Amino acid sequence: KDEVLFDLVVRDKKGKLIKDLAQQDFEVYEDGVKQDINSFRFISSTVAETTSPATNNTSSDPTVTRIPGGVTPNSAGVSAVALVFDRLSPESRLRARDAALNYLGESVKKNELVGVFLTDLSVIVLQPYTYDSAQIKTGIEKAGVRVTSQYPSTNEEARTNRTTVATDQMRRQDGQTQPSPNTESIAPAAALALRNLESYEQMQRDQEGNATAYGLLHIAASLRSLPGRKAVIFFSEGLVLPPNAMGPFQSVINEANRGNVSFYAVDVAGLRTESKTSETRKEINSRSEVRMSQVGSSSEINGPMTKELERNEDLLRLNPDSGLGQLANQTGGFLITDSNDLKGRLGQVDEDLHSYYLLSYSANNQKYDGHFRKIEVKLKRSGLSVQSRKGYYAINGNFASPVLSYEAPALAALDSKQKTDSFPFFAGAFSFPTRDRMGLAPVIVDVPLSAFTLRIDQAKKLYNTDFSILVLVKDPAGQVVAKLSNQYKLSGPADKVEDAKNERVLFYKEANLPPDRYTVETVAYDAPTGRASVRTGTIEIPTTDESKLRLSDIALLARGEKVGNPEENKNNPFRVANMMVSPNLGEPIQRSQKQVPFFFTVYVPTGAASKPKLTIEILSQGRTLTQMPGELPAIDASGRSQFVAGLPVEKIPVGNYDLKVTVSDGTTTLSRSRSFTLID
Repeated sequence: KDEVLFDLVVRDKKGKLIKDLAQQDFEVYEDGVKQDINSFRFISSTVAETTSPATNNTSSDPTVTRIPGGVTPNSAGVSAVALVFDRLSPESRLRARDAALNYLGESVKKNELVGVFLTDLSVIVLQPYTYDSAQIKTGIEKAGVRVTSQYPSTNEEARTNRTTVATDQMRRQDGQTQPSPNTESIAPAAALALRNLESYEQMQRDQEGNATAYGLLHIAASLRSLPGRKAVIFFSEGLVLPPNAMGPFQSVINEANRGNVSFYAVDVAGLRTESKTSETRKEINSRSEVRMSQVGSSSEINGPMTKELERNEDLLRLNPDSGLGQLANQTGGFLITDSNDLKGRLGQVDEDLHSYYLLSYSANNQKYDGHFRKIEVKLKRSGLSVQSRKGYYAINGNFASPVLSYEAPALAALDSKQKTDSFPFFAGAFSFPTRDRMGLAPVIVDVPLSAFTLRIDQAKKLYNTDFSILVLVKDPAGQVVAKLSNQYKLSGPADKVEDAKNERVLFYKEANLPPDRYTVETVAYDAPTGRASVRTGTIEIPTTDESKLRLSDIALLARGEKVGNPEENKNNPFRVANMMVSPNLGEPIQRSQKQVPFFFTVYVPTGAASKPKLTIEILSQGRTLTQMPGELPAIDASGRSQFVAGLPVEKIPVGNYDLKVTVSDGTTTLSRSRSFTLID
């Protein structure tokens, strides 16, 4: 049985660490079922190390940071800390800098890795993980002066416009047909400005929320491979979490729990002069004012009185502690707030990192179904509180990239011994060895929207979907080298649901792979019902370089669309002249089509004097039925020749065939084949 390993901290009511508990003092429950504890120990690493391991440039996540060497799985006492600074006001930046320097003043003497990061529209590495206190301090000083992206709040201006709109509606309702000179034409302008401001505000909040969540996600992932106690100390003025950012935010918690990483959230805004719920209260009152003005008027909106408050769930998150508290509580850390003096509470973080209990158990439920398993730790001694992660998603396998929350059940379906096939769909992967990316491998999935559940919301008169498509690319040893996915939460008018079922979902992602032969596993997963379908294929990435002749895979084409903007998708390998072409991914071809277009790209070596020779063949059971010479189009500035032609199929009997293309420049000869099926 696989073990679940997690650490925890125990404190009394006064916040003092409890260090004298034994294994029999703990009870561990998973989804309410008591588990047998396999191992138990108390770890204390408060003694300063005389030397620190040497630093090198090995990496667990090169897009985020570097992990120094010298850290081994037996280094249980080693701890690692990521100091992460959010987008902060100038005053809060200084407060966060001072707090981080105070924290560092005590902890650098211990065997502790520390990295310094900034979450802006992307993750900024101010200092990769290191044991060098001088480098860490330099990184913290940079965080104290680094200016980040700041969006001006539109809330107050939007509330002013709502008041103008509401006043105008109430005046008209009361029969005041003539506006006063000072208000004439103001209300329509205010209504237009309000719509623009709210649209901008939503876009702004989505962008900020997603940028922060994905930044924290990759920082948590960078700590996963390290042993010992790991933590992220996150200096922020509050997490704004619109609905569109909740998925990535939940994935941060999932990744932290998966890697045994605790978040300690620090609200560096200090002691606020007004209630933390005041922004929420102002927004709700403003929206209520507009809604009340509509009652009984010609502009009344159908629906309940709370129609204008559909953003309530989002509004509640204007409380700066809401997201920060959830992040800390669910990962085994705690929230530091309502204080201008952060030194004392950060001292507790230091205690947590170097004095903790380490437990393991083998879960009674060994089914990897992708569902969340809740962990609860109970103590037999009263008056004590436990800090620990709250659970994990039951998935099998180790992935280099973070597992997003919507991916977990899809991964479980893909890992199932009995591959499910609940609905039809098609998937394919193609090799396009371009000059800049020799291992470029587009992966395309085509699924009818009718395969998924389209739920009707009668109150809102909308249909909604919640499904995902996930692809794993595995090397010959079965190791995952690329994970590609997307979640689809689509919506539309309920009266158009039948039309929607006739639409198709086209998934497109690109991987860049080293030369090898890979297995490509694809799953389409419907969240409301748990239904899924799996497809498996292969792709070969050839060993080549810019000095050699190169040939892409062949694509039989299903459709094409004109591209209006010359810059649109110009680097997409399926962009041909002013068309975006879509490949047939294995669907049988009807002979009544008479001709089937096909496409491939030839890449010539730099400085090639002439075009390669081309031969096209149709084969059946390995025997050539017909052979046709061809002429490649002119070579473009990027050294490629894109070939599109029609394959006559009307007179070919029903059956299975291979289309084979061969190119030769006198030095190198290359061939590619694509199988297809003809039906009546």
